[in-house]
Amino acid sequence: MKKTAGFSGRNLIGPRLREIRLAQDPKVSLEDLAGRLAARGVQLDRSAIGRIENKKRYVLDYELKAIGDSLRVDIREFFH
Repeated sequence: MKKTAGFSGRNLIGPRLREIRLAQDPKVSLEDLAGRLAARGVQLDRSAIGRIENKKRYVLDYELKAIGDSLRVDIREFFH
């Protein structure tokens, strides 16, 4: 499991991920996003996505790319 081991601020995109996910129309649930990622070959369950959003898990570059593709947003949107 990829955790930040108590270091805050290591995962900068977590809160923005939640914001983007919930701004979709219709809103995208954690379970739906996990399914979209699985369809792209990236295994992140809803728990892992929740930990990313809560800044308790690292995000790897290929995971961020797949998340952006799954939500149909450019990955730069996660850093605004």
